[in-house]
Amino acid sequence: MAHSHHDEGHGHGHHGFAHVMPVPLLLTVFFVLLGLTWVTTWVSANVPLGSYELIVSMGIASVKAGLVMAFFMHMIHEKPFNIAIVFFSLVFVALFVGFTLHDKFEYKDQETEAVYDQIRLEQAK
Repeated sequence: MAHSHHDEGHGHGHHGFAHVMPVPLLLTVFFVLLGLTWVTTWVSANVPLGSYELIVSMGIASVKAGLVMAFFMHMIHEKPFNIAIVFFSLVFVALFVGFTLHDKFEYKDQETEAVYDQIRLEQAK
């Protein structure tokens, strides 16, 4: 009983599935992420995009999430099937959020008019 099967795979030895990434590559991705964060902040403060601001911000955030997944979560080394599953899962989440936001924007004018009608009724009293 000197060697228990319970101890195997808990930090002892090489598991055979580690993907070593070069530090310069990781630092490059890190600085690209910082740059994209700066771009997001600069665009939101200096470029009047109106209703497209959310789309641009989410687009930049999606690129950043893709970089994190590809390099820091090692998805770049995964099988194409796993990458496709993750990609299409994120596409469906984006569609659900997009449809929800689209629906919200459709009712925004009606909600605003209802508030204005309420204010007019109170002022008429």
